[in-house]
Amino acid sequence: MLHAQQTADFVAQFWDQDIVPPIIDYIRIPNKSPYFQPDWEEAGHMEAALQLALKWIEAHPLPGAKLHLGRLPGRTPLILIDVPGDLDQTVLLYGHLDKQPEMSGWREDLGPWKPVYEDGKLYGRGGADDGYALFASVCALKALHQQGVKHARCVIVIEFSEESGSPDLPPYMDHFKDIIGAPDLVVCLDSGAGNYDQLWSTTSLRGMLGGTVRVDVLDEGVHSGSASGVVPSSFRIIRQLLSRIEDPETGSMPLPEFNAPIPQQRRDQAEKAAQELGAIEAAFPFVDGVKPMASDAVENILNRTWRPTLSVIGQEGLPPSLSGGNVLRPFTELKLSLRLPPTTDSKEAQNALKRALTENPPYGAKVALDFEKGADGWNAPELAPWLDDALNEASTMFYGKQALHMGEGGSIPFMGMLGDQFPQAQFVITGVLGPNSNAHGPNEFLHVPYAKKLTCCVAQILARHAARI
Repeated sequence: MLHAQQTADFVAQFWDQDIVPPIIDYIRIPNKSPYFQPDWEEAGHMEAALQLALKWIEAHPLPGAKLHLGRLPGRTPLILIDVPGDLDQTVLLYGHLDKQPEMSGWREDLGPWKPVYEDGKLYGRGGADDGYALFASVCALKALHQQGVKHARCVIVIEFSEESGSPDLPPYMDHFKDIIGAPDLVVCLDSGAGNYDQLWSTTSLRGMLGGTVRVDVLDEGVHSGSASGVVPSSFRIIRQLLSRIEDPETGSMPLPEFNAPIPQQRRDQAEKAAQELGAIEAAFPFVDGVKPMASDAVENILNRTWRPTLSVIGQEGLPPSLSGGNVLRPFTELKLSLRLPPTTDSKEAQNALKRALTENPPYGAKVALDFEKGADGWNAPELAPWLDDALNEASTMFYGKQALHMGEGGSIPFMGMLGDQFPQAQFVITGVLGPNSNAHGPNEFLHVPYAKKLTCCVAQILARHAARI
């Protein structure tokens, strides 16, 4: 079996010498996902990130491994590394190399494409979400090889469209199906951690709907002193429409198509996580005096993992404050992001949303609703006893504490796809996105000490997977 100290020493050195430098170079590349940069091919940033990864793979070969580069017409690329193993089983390790857009609010000395390594934290967009995954996966396998520890055949899949909802992944899964085979274990390194003190396993992911709603009341803006009181405000109408789907006092979303029952096991896991974490709101940069939506830690965990929520993430029709004259505006458009419970049917939720926002609009206003993306969530199958033991063993070996399990509020469409495609597989969904790491937002960072230990844990899980046969 794997020797803990030898593994930790090897992984730490490999990270310092061979992983941190390429991630620093990767952060500098603004390879935004195609949803945020439709001209990604012309821009060339994704190709730059791909070439960085390919050169690194070439410089750090795994014995007998075969590299397959996917370049389907009109699709973002995909990297697949087929690593031979010591037994007739397959493990799939997953990550992605596309990024979210810049976002405002970065600390003055930081920026999305400016890597800064400070106190063990590597700041910049994409390092933690999740540019490290390719490098960590290779490192974990090298740690096994260094000690002569057996592992199953491994297939490392790195895509470039995850932040757009993985639209290009299904064609590649079909294209490479004969190479991939039927994994009995999936390790995904694109998730979060409740703290930096132990290994965290993600038990569920929320689904999502994204789109824009627009309300038009005039063909052009008119003087507010002349029109107000006669022409209904498009902003007030859109507020009324949103109240149909969200309680403005509590934030709850009562439509039955948006909700799903919470399994008792997930409630029990939330209670254990809350006992360890305490007030989870401490992980967020609240303005002084602002309180969380719930006063109970368990309810806050369930709110962000098993209940629907609405976020308004963009707008059109509202000028900046300095440019806002006394005009009753002709329209208001809002970009919406709905998070759905893991077991909610996103298509049914989409139909319910359309009915609620477009039928019988106030004052007969013109309402347009355009959907941009949507995905079902994912609820993990029950852990096999060997995997449950392996997670606890790995966490204890490298963090000194047992593993904990908790749902995540975000979405990884890939998990739902794999869950349907490989219903007998076991899943280890984990990652480095712990408190304040702020994926998608300003000041995103990769917690390097935690990532090193997580890499060790992946190596131990692969060793235990092989040893169980």
